Amino acid sequence: MPEETHPPIGEAQTEPAESGCPMRIKPPVEGGSNRDWWPNAVNLKILQKNPPAIDPTDEGYDYREAVKTLDFDAFQRDFDELLTNSQEWWPADFGHYGPLFVRMSWHAAGTYRVEDGRGGGGRGMQRFAPLNSWPDNVSLDKARRLLWPLKKKYGKKISWSDLIVYAGNRAMEHMGF
Repeated sequence: MPEETHPPIGEAQTEPAESGCPMRIKPPVEGGSNRDWWPNAVNLKILQKNPPAIDPTDEGYDYREAVKTLDFDAFQRDFDELLTNSQEWWPADFGHYGPLFVRMSWHAAGTYRVEDGRGGGGRGMQRFAPLNSWPDNVSLDKARRLLWPLKKKYGKKISWSDLIVYAGNRAMEHMGF
């Protein structure tokens, strides 16, 4: 057996090589990150509660101020016209979409969970999975589709959540309740 040319581990010299560490990665205190070590790792920031990547608003956008600029009378007139303007692709029951919008608002509010305070109509989450595919929410995509021209017209001046809740309330008023 040939004689060992390397010193035992405990006696190895620990001086860095003249050329330095081959990894050339900064430690976290100098601005390095795990991404340096694993550059192909999946970016999980999209899983944050409200990551900037999914924010539909511009920097400095203030919803409260945007709502103040909404011409509410014109918005209400447009909505009232929508209530009785039956579409060929989804005819209104007895010429009025009111019951459909009440149901949509009711189901949006019905997702609220007392145990943890999550859900409800305050985020317009009914538009997304899994809520939009729940059997109880069948055909509510048609109600949201009916609202789309209003949302497009008024844009950031009214949120989806406010539009969904308003639709149910205004439908009740329009039907005489």
